[in-house]
Amino acid sequence: MTRIDIQRLVKEYGRGHRALDGPTFSVLPGRVTGFLGPNGAGKSTTLRLLLGLDRPTSGTALVDGRPYRDLERPLCRVGALLDPQAAHGSRTGRDHLRILAATHRIPARRVDQVLAEAGLGAVSGRRVKTYSLGMRQRLGIAAALLGDPEVVLLDEPSNGLDPEGIIWIRQTVRRLAREGRTVLVSSHLMSETATFADHLIVLGRGRLLADTPVQDLLDSRGGSRAVVRTGDDEGFLNVLRAAGHRPVRDEEGRWSVDGTNAEDIGALLARAGVPVLELTERRASLEEAYLALTAGDTPYAAAGERQAAEAATPARDAAGTEGKTHR
Repeated sequence: MTRIDIQRLVKEYGRGHRALDGPTFSVLPGRVTGFLGPNGAGKSTTLRLLLGLDRPTSGTALVDGRPYRDLERPLCRVGALLDPQAAHGSRTGRDHLRILAATHRIPARRVDQVLAEAGLGAVSGRRVKTYSLGMRQRLGIAAALLGDPEVVLLDEPSNGLDPEGIIWIRQTVRRLAREGRTVLVSSHLMSETATFADHLIVLGRGRLLADTPVQDLLDSRGGSRAVVRTGDDEGFLNVLRAAGHRPVRDEEGRWSVDGTNAEDIGALLARAGVPVLELTERRASLEEAYLALTAGDTPYAAAGERQAAEAATPARDAAGTEGKTHR
C-alpha cells in the first residue's frame, strides 16, 4: 500500500519568503484526501516538491518512503495533473498520450482506454490547441491515469468541466480510492470537495491547520442545529434553557439551537405544549468550517472576504488537537 509522507517540509524563495513552514502529514491509501487552503497557502508548492519539480529548503516529501526522482517508471507509480495547458498544442490528444506511454513502456492500448474513460475518444485526433479548457482538463486527467498509478494527485481537477464532467471526476476519484489507491485532490470548491473527500489536509500561510476526517471538521462547527419559529417565544425559551440549550434569535424571529436536531427539539416542545410554526434542521457546511479554520491565514483577501471568514471564527475554539485540527 503506497502512501505519501510529508515531514517538516520547508521551502523558502528569496530572503524572508517562506512558502512552506514545516507541515508534517501523511496521505493514506483507500480514501480521498482533499487538499485545501487559501491562495498562497503552499498547496502547489507542496505538490511541486513532492513531484521533484523543485527542491525543498529542508524536510522531505516522499512516495512509498522514497523521493519521486528515485521511483522506477514514475508515471506508473504517481499520476499527476498540475497544469492542463502542459500538452503541446500542435500534437493531437492521442499523440500526447502515446509519447508519454512510450517513455514509460506503457502498452499502446492503454492510451485508447484512458481516452475513452475521459470522454475524449471522438476528439483524440484533433490538435490540442483546438481543445476547450474542459477538454484539456480531461486530457490532463487521462494522462494522470495513463500508467494505472498507485498514487493520484489532482490540482483543481474540476476547472473548466461541465456538470457531466464534474460528476465524472467525482465518481473517478471515489473509484480510485475504493481500489486502494492514494488520492490527493487540491481544490478551492468547498461544496464539490464535500461530495468526494473522506479526509482533509488544510494549509494556511505554509503551515498545517488541519489533518482531519471531513466529518470531524464539520462537527467542530457544532454539527447540526435546529431552527425554530414559535408562537410563544417566552415558553420556548423557558423550555430550551431548562434543557441546557442556548437559543439565538435572528432578525426574522427564528431561533437557532446549536448542537441538536429538529427531531429532539420538536419532541421537547411538544411535551411542553409550546406551539411550533416552523421547524427545520441545518448542518454546518464544509465552506463554513473551512472559513472558520482559515480566518487570519488568508494573505490575499478583499474586505468582504475577511468579514465572511471572521463571521465563522467561533469554530476555531471548538477545533480538535492531534489527528484532527492543528494550529
